Amino acid sequence: MVAAETGSVALAREDWPGRLAGGPEVTLVVATAIVVADMIGVGVFTSLGFQVKDMPSGFAILMLWSTGGLVALCGVFCYGELGAMFPRSSGEYNFLSRAYHPAFGFLAGFVSATIGFAAPVALAAMAFAEYGTAIVPDAPPIALGIGVVWLVSIVQLTGVRHSSRFQLVATALKVVLIAAFLVAGFLVERPQPISFAPQAADFAHIASAPFAIGLVFVMYSFSGWNAATYIIGEMRAPQQSLPRALLSGTLIVLVLYVALNAVFLWTAPLDRLAGQLQVASVAGSYIFGELGGRIVAAMICIGLVSSISAMMWIGPRVMMTMGEDMPAIRLFARKSSNGAPVYAILFQLAVATVMLLTRSFEAVLDFIQFALLFCSFFTVLGVIKLRITRPDLPRPYRAFGYPITPLVFLIVTAFMMYYLVTERPLQALLGMLIMASGLIIYAVFHKRGDPGTAIAARE
Repeated sequence: MVAAETGSVALAREDWPGRLAGGPEVTLVVATAIVVADMIGVGVFTSLGFQVKDMPSGFAILMLWSTGGLVALCGVFCYGELGAMFPRSSGEYNFLSRAYHPAFGFLAGFVSATIGFAAPVALAAMAFAEYGTAIVPDAPPIALGIGVVWLVSIVQLTGVRHSSRFQLVATALKVVLIAAFLVAGFLVERPQPISFAPQAADFAHIASAPFAIGLVFVMYSFSGWNAATYIIGEMRAPQQSLPRALLSGTLIVLVLYVALNAVFLWTAPLDRLAGQLQVASVAGSYIFGELGGRIVAAMICIGLVSSISAMMWIGPRVMMTMGEDMPAIRLFARKSSNGAPVYAILFQLAVATVMLLTRSFEAVLDFIQFALLFCSFFTVLGVIKLRITRPDLPRPYRAFGYPITPLVFLIVTAFMMYYLVTERPLQALLGMLIMASGLIIYAVFHKRGDPGTAIAARE
């Protein structure tokens, strides 16, 4: 079972299932690019209008996004410790299996491998299509959405080496375009009379309910900070590179998010932003004039390509790793000569395509949020559990600020789960049912004596 490989024996192994034996490996720079690409979607370009409606304060808004970034960093430190301890691809599937029980890991893996990544891929593809029609009005949105997913998937099927190059170029282009947008925004001739210095009323805003609720949605925009943990097995020197990639990527995104919101407030009047979904387009019209909307749409479209690429890379690695453990789904563990888990990629591509054609991804996203938060909560809690129950385990990297940082993450995540249960009880219940179905499937495997249910019991 989980305890069959412990201590230096487990950590000294370089032939973990999921590592590329002699094949190309992911560098620190590429792993950081995956984190950045997975985090920056459309959330930061659409959230401000609803936040500023209840908190018309530049300082409070920037504090809101800074707080979200700090909470994400707390998660980064914890996942970095677990990833350095257990350097195997698949994220929570690996961590929860080793910190608790293979059944718990299977539950997380089942959610991620089936719909946990396919639904966000479909959402990003549809957002790409909607922004794309602002550039090419006559283009059919569904064709644009499916086309970008299939194009990115073809790149992923060519292997890790080509995927790395594509991801690095696409993410670098995204960051450069955002940086150019920021420079143009701060150089605007007529900035708004907004102050980012703290005022007496700002502290009341920070202690208010809108701030707490806004933090829930800000944290969704920061989701993806753990992206590199899904490809640990493909990383070069993962015990050192993983914590650095998670930290570097999250810090880059934190700076970009705070700067973007500052530019939105600096360039557009508050009454024009309040209640608006397309705040980036509103700000773009003040920066670039009539062409502002198309320029912003093009920037977001290019950025979404890197996001879809990151998710089409890391998502199939969960199914791949589960296939390595379970003979019943061993097909998904097969790799091409270039290191690509072909069947796992094709499976996620098929699910995302069906979701796009049926637009079912919107409903799926509603009820998987609770499940994803639940798994992240117990993953971070696993750091505390293992510190207490297995202090003998080698820890190449130890979570910075322990135990404060994991406690901060747990408190905020618990609040987010409470918010979902109270405000969206039906969706939360459906999320629980999905997790329960994963346990039922695990029980079937276990009853059949599938050796894969003892995930770490082999040498």
